[in-house]
Amino acid sequence: MNTRKIVTGAVLASVLGVGALAHSGATGVVKARMEAMKEMQEAVKAVAPMMSGSAAYDAAAVRRAAETFLRHSGEAMTTNFPEGPVEPPSEALPTIWQDWDRFEGLAMQLGVMAEGLSLASENGLHGGSGMMMGSGSGMMMGANPNMMGMTAEQIAQMPADGALAMTTQVCAACHDRFREEDD
Repeated sequence: MNTRKIVTGAVLASVLGVGALAHSGATGVVKARMEAMKEMQEAVKAVAPMMSGSAAYDAAAVRRAAETFLRHSGEAMTTNFPEGPVEPPSEALPTIWQDWDRFEGLAMQLGVMAEGLSLASENGLHGGSGMMMGSGSGMMMGANPNMMGMTAEQIAQMPADGALAMTTQVCAACHDRFREEDD
């Protein structure tokens, strides 16, 4: 198994391994945000086989995934989290409102990453060594805070698998900090 498949698998597992969203009983804004998360999860699932090399690369499919992330990022994301009591079936943790600036920053950064991913879709996958850009170089959210300052134009210079990895790392960072762990 090549390094790209290992790295891609690890990043995608962190996003897709968040468990099934508990939609039963959800209403209003909780249901809306659960549906948004489900759409983003489905977008990742749609392109994951391409990123691991098990399906043919399709730039249009990558752009559609990026559009899904963009549609649910930034203010669209934050308005789905009004302050108030958190009750099941919500999986949101109160730390969202205790660390609102960080949450809002991640929501905005998801939009930047999505724009960059859309632009990078034409670049195809990273060739050569089979390693995604950033693998082995500390590109995970906790290890590289400079990623948060990247522009869509900078991300657009990357291969699409690297841009997707960075996009899903924003999702994973948000889930790690602000989403209840599944039992």
